[in-house]
Amino acid sequence: MFDVAAIGELLIDFTPSGVNDLGIPLFAQNPGGAPANVLAMNSRLGGSTAFIGKVGKDNFGSTLRRTLTDSGIDVTGLVMDEGVSTTLAFVHLNDQGDRSFSFYRKGCADIMLTSGDVNRSIIDDCRIFHFGSVSLTDDPCRSAIYDAVEYAVKKGKIISYDPNYRPFLWSGPETARKEIMNPMPSVNILKVSEEEMTLLTGQTDFERGAEELSSYGPAIVIVTLGEKGAFYRCKAGCGALPAYNVKTVDTTGAGDAFLGALHFCLRKDIERIHDITKDELEHIVRFANAAGGLTTTKRGAIPAMPSIEDIRALAPM
Repeated sequence: MFDVAAIGELLIDFTPSGVNDLGIPLFAQNPGGAPANVLAMNSRLGGSTAFIGKVGKDNFGSTLRRTLTDSGIDVTGLVMDEGVSTTLAFVHLNDQGDRSFSFYRKGCADIMLTSGDVNRSIIDDCRIFHFGSVSLTDDPCRSAIYDAVEYAVKKGKIISYDPNYRPFLWSGPETARKEIMNPMPSVNILKVSEEEMTLLTGQTDFERGAEELSSYGPAIVIVTLGEKGAFYRCKAGCGALPAYNVKTVDTTGAGDAFLGALHFCLRKDIERIHDITKDELEHIVRFANAAGGLTTTKRGAIPAMPSIEDIRALAPM
């Protein structure tokens, strides 16, 4: 039984790596894709995970498959298609280490995932089924995601969702909001950024925004706030917890590490997330805050994710 199975994009992140002797920016090739990042953090902590998605049958795709395998992630559901290219993204960092992206994905592998590509036996064999909204931007992957989520709900799986809003992948914010909100009634665990909460609810107040999002169905709502920490809401209550003081160099993958750590902590009692206590959730969010914070101290996403020993040293369980 897998603790978590995730579906969606798996790609190469080209992250800034200094400049050459002419002052021209250099980029380092790193494995990425939010659903895979979430699984990698969970697996690094000792969880059992599986990925469903598509890459090209090219050097980039082979690198990604090897990365998942090396990370302890089951790749039975990974399709390698020689007819498409592996998706690429270039990460740009500002002086504060915050990131923006340039995607090269039109007609590429992650978009071309079809319902027929999805290995449903992996969904049958998982406790938590996770997905994000990047795969909701285009068909056929959008239809594949909706079909997979519907199947997971019918099978009684806990559904985890990260809207993961990337403005340049959508025709406009209203289109994005409508599409991102569509699966919300099926969701049990929701993680949004502060920007995403405002996009989806129009609220800037965390308590009001989280309350509105929870009204659609999620039992746990998390609003990640970067250097300010995280806001949480469950039936038992809500609150904010500060981030840990770390030296940030690259925020890529921090939210994914947070969510992977959250899944890891929830895995043993996942059936009772609707009845989780405020103290229990606070304990978990502190651990997840530490995981996300430590990920920002190194460059890249999967390669930067901390060990359970590093997290416990910062946030004892």
